[in-house]
Amino acid sequence: MAFLELLFPDDDPITKILLRIGKIADRNKVPVYLVGGVIRDRILGHTTKDIDITVVGNGIEFARAIAHSLRLKKVLEYPRFGTAMIHYRDIVIEVATARSEQYTDNSRKPNVSQGSLYEDLARRDFTINALAMSLNTENFYELFDYFQGLHDLNTAIIRTPLDPLITFSEDPLRMLRAVRFATRLGFTIEDETFRAIAKVKERIAIVSQERITEEFTKILKISPKPSRAFQLMKSCSLLDIILPEIADLDGVDQKNGHHHKDVFLHSLQVLDNIAEVTEKFELRFTALIHDIAKPQTKRYVKGKGWTFYSHEELGARMVKPLCRRLKLPNKVAGYAEKLVRLHLRPIAIADEGVTDSAVRRLCVETGAELEDLMTLCRADITSKNPRKVQEYMANFDRVVEKIAEVEEKDRLRAFQSPVRGDEIMQICNLEPGPAVGYIKSNIEEAILAGEIENSYEAAKMYLISHKDRWLTEFLK
Repeated sequence: MAFLELLFPDDDPITKILLRIGKIADRNKVPVYLVGGVIRDRILGHTTKDIDITVVGNGIEFARAIAHSLRLKKVLEYPRFGTAMIHYRDIVIEVATARSEQYTDNSRKPNVSQGSLYEDLARRDFTINALAMSLNTENFYELFDYFQGLHDLNTAIIRTPLDPLITFSEDPLRMLRAVRFATRLGFTIEDETFRAIAKVKERIAIVSQERITEEFTKILKISPKPSRAFQLMKSCSLLDIILPEIADLDGVDQKNGHHHKDVFLHSLQVLDNIAEVTEKFELRFTALIHDIAKPQTKRYVKGKGWTFYSHEELGARMVKPLCRRLKLPNKVAGYAEKLVRLHLRPIAIADEGVTDSAVRRLCVETGAELEDLMTLCRADITSKNPRKVQEYMANFDRVVEKIAEVEEKDRLRAFQSPVRGDEIMQICNLEPGPAVGYIKSNIEEAILAGEIENSYEAAKMYLISHKDRWLTEFLK
C-alpha cells in the first residue's frame, strides 16, 4: 500500500532493517511479515523501536539468520513458543513462528502449534494490533488486514479480532490491556467488547499478580490522563477485583442536607493533576491512594458536617499491605506511606501559622520527598470555587517561601545533631548505650523547636547545661 511506503521511507533506520530481513526471507524462501505495534504506532504517528516479525516457518531458525546477517552472536530463544529475541543497537527485534493457540480453563498460557498468518493474527488481542505487512521483496509493503484493524485505527476503536468473550476468557490480562490502550490512545472500547469484560471479569483471578501490576504500572506511567482507566475499570467492575480499596471510594453520602465530595472522583482528579506535571510513577500512585482511608474514617458531626479525622494516618498504615499485595517494590511503599501520612501537614502549617519549628519538622520528616509532597498538596486542591483555590495556593506559597528561608538558614536536608555520639559519651562520662541516643534526641528536638541554633557551639553549650537533668530523667 502506498501509504505504508510513506510511513517506512528507505532512509529510516527501522526500514533499513526491514529491507535486510526481507532479503533474508527471500533467500530462505519463507513468507515473513512485520506485525503488531510498530505498524499501529507508525499509522498513529508515534515512535517505536520494537520490531515484531512473524515467520510462516521456523521462527527461531529465522532469528538466527537475522543475527548472523547483523553479525550478532546472541539470540534469546524460547522454543516452547517458537519465538526469539535479538537486541541490535537500541532496537529489539522479536521473531515468532506464525502459530495458533489453544487454552485450558485454569491458565492463560496456551498450547502452541504452527499456524498460518490468518491464525496468527486472529489470536492477537485487538484488531489494531492484528495488522501485518509483508517483508518479502515481491510484495514488500503489502498490508494484510483480515479484521478491519485499519478501520478501527481510523475510528479510534478498541475491538477484539474474534468473539471478545473467548478472547478475554482465554487470556484475561487482555481486559486490562484493553483499558490501557483505550486510555493511552484516547480510543473507545467497542460496546460488545466492553460488555464482555464485565461478563468474564472474574477470570482475572488466573492471572499472576506480577502481570496485573505490570499493566497497572503502565497505565499510571504512560497515560496522559490516567483517570480514564479507573473510570473504565469501575464501570465494568474490574476495579472491584484489582483495587477494591479504590473502588470503595466511590459514592456520596447525604445527611441533614450535607453532602461530602465523591472521594473516588476527587482522587482521580488529583491523579490527573499530578499527571499534568510529572510522569513519576511513585507520585502518581500516591496521588491515587492518598485518601484511601476516608471510607473508614467518615463521620457525620452535627454542626460540622462530614469529617475524616486521622484518615492520613490510617491511610499511611494501609499503604504497605496494599503494596505487598500488588507486589510493588519496598521503595515505592515507603515513599507512598510517607507522603500519605504527611499530605495534610503543609496546609495545617499554613492554618496554624508558618513557624520556623513547624517547617523544620516538616523538612526533617519529609527529607528528599519535600518537593514531591508540595506538588501533591497543590494537586489535592480540586475545589470548583476559584476564591478557595486562590486562597489555598497562596497558603502553599507561604509555606514554600518559609521552607526556603529555613533551609537556607539551617541546611536541614540531612539534619542530625551537631554534637556526635562519641563526644556526648566523653562529656557525660557514658558508655555506648541508649542514654547516648536519648541525649542526642533531646539536642535535636531543641534545634527543631527553635530553642537553639543549628550549630556545633550552641548544641555543645546546651548539652553541658542540661546533661545532668537528662541523665536523671533517663535513669528514672
